Amino acid sequence: MEEIKVKTIYKTLACAFVVVMLMMVVSPVTYGQKYASDPQFKVKLDFNRWHDVNELWDDMKRLEKAFPTFLKLGSVGKSHNGQEIMYMTINNPETGPELSKAAMYIDANIHGNEIQGSEICLYTIWYLMENYGRIDKVTQLVNDRVFYIFPTVNPDGHQYFMEGDGGGARSGHVPVDDDNDGLYDEDGPNDLNGNGVIEQIRVYVPGKGNMRISTRDNRIMEPVGFGETGDYIILGLEGFDDDGDGLVNEDGPGSYDPNRNWAIDWQPDYVQGGAMEFPFQLPEANAINKFLMAHPNIAGVQAYHNNGGMILRGPGAESMGEYPASDVKFYDELGKNGERILPFYRYIVIWSGLYTVHGGFIDWTSDGLGMISFSNELWNGRQYFTSPELQEQTKDPNSPISGQSGDFFFDDYLEFGDEYVDWKEFDHPDFGKVEMGGRWKKTRGRVPPRFMNEELAHRNMAFTLYQADEMPIMKMGGNKVEKIGNDVFRVWVEFINPKVAPTITAKAAQNNVVRPDLLTLEGNVDIISASWINDAKTYDYLNPITQEIDQHDLKRIMIRNGHPGKTTRTIQYLVKGSGKVTVEYDSVKGGTISTTFEVK
Repeated sequence: MEEIKVKTIYKTLACAFVVVMLMMVVSPVTYGQKYASDPQFKVKLDFNRWHDVNELWDDMKRLEKAFPTFLKLGSVGKSHNGQEIMYMTINNPETGPELSKAAMYIDANIHGNEIQGSEICLYTIWYLMENYGRIDKVTQLVNDRVFYIFPTVNPDGHQYFMEGDGGGARSGHVPVDDDNDGLYDEDGPNDLNGNGVIEQIRVYVPGKGNMRISTRDNRIMEPVGFGETGDYIILGLEGFDDDGDGLVNEDGPGSYDPNRNWAIDWQPDYVQGGAMEFPFQLPEANAINKFLMAHPNIAGVQAYHNNGGMILRGPGAESMGEYPASDVKFYDELGKNGERILPFYRYIVIWSGLYTVHGGFIDWTSDGLGMISFSNELWNGRQYFTSPELQEQTKDPNSPISGQSGDFFFDDYLEFGDEYVDWKEFDHPDFGKVEMGGRWKKTRGRVPPRFMNEELAHRNMAFTLYQADEMPIMKMGGNKVEKIGNDVFRVWVEFINPKVAPTITAKAAQNNVVRPDLLTLEGNVDIISASWINDAKTYDYLNPITQEIDQHDLKRIMIRNGHPGKTTRTIQYLVKGSGKVTVEYDSVKGGTISTTFEVK
């Protein structure tokens, strides 16, 4: 009997051991699937490196394949060098066709060396798709809005910057004769030592120079004081006289400004350098403008640039005049909240806070096309040392993180010396024995350190999504019918725009660049009169406060100034007849809404 009990106990223990072992095998997988701290991404992308143009397109194709319901990859045309100017449309077709919704246009890299904006564009597509259905706000944005995202509108400049030494990459690549010798782009920078950096050239001339090595750091060159002499002369940047005209690096690729070729306040080259011969001369600008003209539903614009930590709005030139007060009000609300989303960024007007720009892109989209437009300058040098204590140290001239010393401190201790090219001897074909160096690599200064790029991408995306969310979206309010005589009725219908932005900006209304909103009524009734009233709930029959609508066809009312932001408006109809009626409000940038009810 005891032997049977012992065997039974052993069997029970053995079964328990097997169960425990199975739990040990199965539980980690189940636990990991149920309680993982982060979801698995459908598409794994890297945002701690810089993508060239082909890599951008490859990643966009991967995203389109992973999210075919929402994403559609397209091209608006080709650059001067024949590269596709590609863009991604984000739209949920189940919530309506794209042209029926307010759209957010986002682009980057109009200047070829401003590469981090391309990463933010890619990040935005990726983030919206990976978090659709998981984060309510993201889901709502994708359902309510359309996004047109152009990671680079200057693929020639972008690729030239990535492949080359960075010299002359700000421009596009339409040839320009900078030195008026009948030749085009024939004397650009030359990377003589092949290290991928256009360096400075200095020559050692003891006691006869105007530069000296700083006592604070032997990598820093500084000018000598008045009446003093130094030991070095800076001869310029690396290169030689390719065309034999006695000048060095004076006619590089392109050498114009793609952000001066737009049709609002365009000025010729002798007024606005880099503007080219006429607006939309550049193939990239022409292609982008055709796309914008074909998409009147675009309500908001963000054009990413790269340096200074700024949230910019127009106008670009003082002569254009300030925006109307009602426009300034909503721009200020968006911009000041942007400063809270983006530490170290300042919300400023281009001409007064930065410099004068004639023929700029966001002036065209704002004044020429009626789109609420911002341009973020994406990197602020104050972000190298972000705490209040360190910010104070940067102001102390004796601190190791002030001025140029701070640049070297950051490179030495956080990037391990990777970004600076020190001086080295070189046998120059024109100058003989010289030293070349003293320069930062192309990925230092105007772009963030790679390890800081994802935060920059996320914060700027967050501001742009906030802007997209605050574009107009029309909604129906209530309606009411009151009989006031034989077959005569007073009808009230409410329309609501809960967002910051109006359906038509005051500037767009002044310039007549956006189709008026349309208010229509269909049904077997005749409209005697129509007017806007302050509040149907407190309507005073003896002292009505109304704004009479004086138009020929009251069944199709044009609202030229649109519907303001954060506003409910009530239309009052006086109608004769009865039956079912449908009232529709159709706004190019705020969508189309309607309601049907009985007049009886």
